Amino acid sequence: MRLWVDADACPVAVREILFRAAQRTGVRLTLIANQPIPVPPSPLIDTVQVASGFDVADDEIVRRVGAGDLVVTSDVPLAAEVIDRDALVLTPRGEAQTRENIRARLQMRDFMETLRGSGIHTWGPSGLTAADRKRFADALDRYLSQLRP
Repeated sequence: MRLWVDADACPVAVREILFRAAQRTGVRLTLIANQPIPVPPSPLIDTVQVASGFDVADDEIVRRVGAGDLVVTSDVPLAAEVIDRDALVLTPRGEAQTRENIRARLQMRDFMETLRGSGIHTWGPSGLTAADRKRFADALDRYLSQLRP
């Protein structure tokens, strides 16, 4: 089992939570991005820098992810692809993306994209709050505790 992070858009506070969790539990953590991402020195934590381009980091995550791995991303199409590969998905706000809810999230994403394409301003996500960080840390801890014998 491994933790994979779609790191280009992952908030620094969430990355810090992931770094501590990897060190505490011994689970391997890989951040994939198209830019350099600073990580603490650890044999458990590494980064993969991919070329710039549309979905290049996403494609690399899909190529590497295995069944039972956990992917941290807010990218709904990426979440759908890794769920299809039997991986688990957690957003940086601590929300689980599952087989049961991913299709509805894809439809909402497509609807919002259609609105934006027609000139309607839909706003973006709000900033990450302390409550979001706590929800993410709690959800990550629950997931990691399921792995321990």
